[in-house]
Amino acid sequence: MFTIQRRALAVLALSATALLPQAQAQSGSKEISFGIISTESSANLKAAWQPLLEDMQKVTGLKVNAFFAPDYAGVIEGMRFNKVQVGWFGNKSAIEAVDRAQGEVFARMVQPDGGIGYWGFIVARKESPLNSLDDVIKQRQNLTLGFGDPNSTSGALVPGYYAFAQNKVDPTKDFKRMVRANHETNILAVHGKQIDIATVASDAMERMKLKQPEKHDELKVIWRSPLIASDPMVWRADLDAGTKKKVADFFLAYGKQPREKEILSKLTIGGFMKSDNSQLVPVRQLGLVAERTKIEGDANLSAEDKAKRLQVIDQRMAELGRMAAATN
Repeated sequence: MFTIQRRALAVLALSATALLPQAQAQSGSKEISFGIISTESSANLKAAWQPLLEDMQKVTGLKVNAFFAPDYAGVIEGMRFNKVQVGWFGNKSAIEAVDRAQGEVFARMVQPDGGIGYWGFIVARKESPLNSLDDVIKQRQNLTLGFGDPNSTSGALVPGYYAFAQNKVDPTKDFKRMVRANHETNILAVHGKQIDIATVASDAMERMKLKQPEKHDELKVIWRSPLIASDPMVWRADLDAGTKKKVADFFLAYGKQPREKEILSKLTIGGFMKSDNSQLVPVRQLGLVAERTKIEGDANLSAEDKAKRLQVIDQRMAELGRMAAATN
């Protein structure tokens, strides 16, 4: 009897906790947590982002807490369980946040040169005999690859398709060794000769150039991806309207003053512009293309099963095509 009562009380407590975010959303937020994806060490990210978050706190009147996790999934899960209300994501991780964590894109970064995109790179040491993707493909069985977080757009999804899948190479199996790490760690591992090559973001290389130019200058880019849409800013869709307005107004106005420009320059950001979930469509399409390629090459699937799976993917691709056409 006592055990049953304890279980009942536990269920009631969980129910009350589950209703708490909704109650907060209706009454207006006083405090938010800002999630920051793990492109490099938490210490470096905190130092770079803290001045912006302090400005955000002053301008919005909200208490703003930084939220870090050892991998991208940690920030996605943080938003899913309402431990993160606003955050900086990549396109791939933003898709996960939108699909699984009530996320919603409200803005995107602008590059320091005014552009609205960046690239995925494969880098090697300057003295390396590797000078192209063809060199990598031919010598892959003797190479150690530093690959990105599974939820990284430029570190995993984009090079995984354009550099590897299109050349019928599985980056997780076909190299001598593959290790996963954030952009900064992969860059430093190539520099330190712990690995031969790595997939990294172009803006991560720019950050390395600012922080440790001597190490940056000892590396070379041997492959560049097609342009990737600049990183989205995401909030929980159930955040109250007043807080959304404060947050959006802050980001869309930030970066106009010299001091703000200096803060953003250390993040290799030029500013922010309005955006929405439609910016994720091209990356969703790329993910489906990569999935389709994998299914087509899977010898373990029967012809019937393969046809069914491909039909589902084609239907999803058609739907995304209609969404893309509607936003153009």
